[in-house]
Amino acid sequence: MSKVTALVPAAGMGKRMGKAVAKQFLPLGGKPMLAHTLLAFQRSPEIDEIIPILSEEDMETCLRDVIEAFHLTKVKTLVVGGKERQDSVYNGIGKLEKDAAVILVHDGVRPFVTHEMIRECVESARKGECVAVGVPLKDTIKEVDSKGIVRQTLERSRLWAIQTPQAFPVKVLRKAYDESYKNKVYGTDDATLVERSGTKVRVLMGSYENIKITTPEDLILAEEILKRR
Repeated sequence: MSKVTALVPAAGMGKRMGKAVAKQFLPLGGKPMLAHTLLAFQRSPEIDEIIPILSEEDMETCLRDVIEAFHLTKVKTLVVGGKERQDSVYNGIGKLEKDAAVILVHDGVRPFVTHEMIRECVESARKGECVAVGVPLKDTIKEVDSKGIVRQTLERSRLWAIQTPQAFPVKVLRKAYDESYKNKVYGTDDATLVERSGTKVRVLMGSYENIKITTPEDLILAEEILKRR
C-alpha cells in the first residue's frame, strides 16, 4: 500500500492573538490546540506519517508540549517553515520520503478535522484525484469595488468556502508547486496551485465546525464546539 503523509503547516502563524504564546499552542479543552489537530491524524489508520511545519522558535515547544506529551509516534520529523504558508508547505514537500504517494495538507489551527474527512480525502487521492473539503456558503456574496459600491451579486448556489484537509497524489502537488515558483505565483491554498497547473480539483463536503482558529472569538467558539463533542 502506498504511503500517505500528512503535512500540517503551523508556521507563519506567529500572530499570537495578543498572547505570549503562539496561537497553535493556546489551550483548547486543556490541550494545546495543535495537539487536537495532530491527534486526529495520529488516530487515523489512513495516515502513515505526520510532518508538522513550524517556525524555528516554536520547534522546542512543539516537541516537548505536543509531540512527546501526547506520544505522537507518527511524527518522525519537524520541518522549519518559510515566509508564507506556500513556502512552508514546499519545505514539507521537500522532506517527503521516496515511497510517499499521497500527500494530505491540513492547517494546524483547524482542530476539528474528523476521521471521515481524512478517510474520504485519502481514498480519493489514492485513485488519482485532487480534492479539498469545503462547505456551501450560507450568506449572499456581493462583489464590491474600492468605493463600496456593489458590482455584482454572485450566484450563491455555486459558491463554497474551502477548508482543509486537501489531498493530492504527491507527483501532482510537487509539479504544481514547481510551476508556481517558476512563474512566481503564490496561492492562498494548495488547491489553487493545482488548479492553475491545469488539474481539476473536486470538493468534498466538510463541516461548518471545521473552523480555522485565527481570532479570540474563534477560540471561544472552538471551546463550545469541543463541549458539544
